[in-house]
Amino acid sequence: MSEIRVKSTGTIKLFESDNTSHVTIASPASLSANRTITIPDADVNLTNVNSIPTLRPNAIPLAYNGNMEVAQRGTSITGLTNGSSGYHTLDRWKWHENGSPSSAWTMTQEALTSGNAYADGFNNALKIDCTTAQGSLGSGDTLHIEQRFEKQDLGAFKKGTANAQKFTFGFWVKATKTGTNIVELQDQGNDRAVSATYTISTTNTWEHKVVTFPADTTGNFGTGNGLGLILRFYIFAGSDYQSSSLQTAWGSSNGTKRANGQVNNADSTSNNWHLTGVQLEVGEYTSSTLPPFQHESFGDNLLRCQRYFQTCDNFVGVGNESGGTKFLGNASINNRMRTVSPSIGNPNAVKITDGYSADISQSSTGTVSNLCQGNDKVLLYLSGFSGLTHGRMYFGTRENSTPTTVKITFDTEL
Repeated sequence: MSEIRVKSTGTIKLFESDNTSHVTIASPASLSANRTITIPDADVNLTNVNSIPTLRPNAIPLAYNGNMEVAQRGTSITGLTNGSSGYHTLDRWKWHENGSPSSAWTMTQEALTSGNAYADGFNNALKIDCTTAQGSLGSGDTLHIEQRFEKQDLGAFKKGTANAQKFTFGFWVKATKTGTNIVELQDQGNDRAVSATYTISTTNTWEHKVVTFPADTTGNFGTGNGLGLILRFYIFAGSDYQSSSLQTAWGSSNGTKRANGQVNNADSTSNNWHLTGVQLEVGEYTSSTLPPFQHESFGDNLLRCQRYFQTCDNFVGVGNESGGTKFLGNASINNRMRTVSPSIGNPNAVKITDGYSADISQSSTGTVSNLCQGNDKVLLYLSGFSGLTHGRMYFGTRENSTPTTVKITFDTEL
């Protein structure tokens, strides 16, 4: 038996015949124990080092709120149907429909107490429950649950270059209806897309899926805080989206190739669909090589989500006119948001106080606007009050019985 010995921090270089190109095998500065590299009894070719997955053990997750822990807007909403596209419960997960679907759904943050996903460390899931069925879909009807990513967060995939990397998604899913479901990636800026399938094998049972999308050497995501990539989990899709073979290689977006084979999860009011444990990795993985899910602290998870949406109940200002109807004040933002122009709203009437008089509520027709803003601060202008004293200091207040009445929302979702 022969040996090759390398001193600490030494290297072995294997040169090609031209004595220029080479592969370097380097040893670390120190070893805590003997290490063995076993060569299989077969020819092995390293044809493309770029195909080796990129391990990110200390990086933050690429996907947001994959464990479904953060739900700033609320934990449940009923009656989602045609025209309901938007963010409703779980942060960063968008309900999106096309066409004129007649099915209706309840969307909740589901607390898990049993099952394979729970045993894997997940305490919450996104759940949609079909409350009005639609057995026959319109040709243009679709429903999907999606997450959207900024361009500047996707550089690790090297898309649009010769060194482009594959995309691998791992997730836990449970559904009443068995059969084929579609996951799609869409490069919004370059109008390119690719789809893949996963199968629900057993009804109402948590199943772990790993889906890998090919690398794309065409169309770099670019930079900036605009929309770069959309991940879509289809719930149903009409014939307009299934009339051609599924587009399993990157190419120009083609609606007819997006969701061929997708089952109709809306065909019965008994149908539910659940999702948790969503992770995005750079490179190709299988169910046996996928890195463990990166569990964040709730605080870190919330802070990342607040780049796109947050609520505010901490503002202070003054009565701004002798008519007593308008309030000018400053609001603090917990985290630097995606843009300097958040969409500002007050889903419930705001209530303010001067600290010694009775609280003053904003009328139902009152509005919130922003006069001056940045990624981390907003100057608010609220109308719809009556009886404010010009120049007097007021601040936001809340009642224990109705704690949401004071909240103002800031939204910079993609």
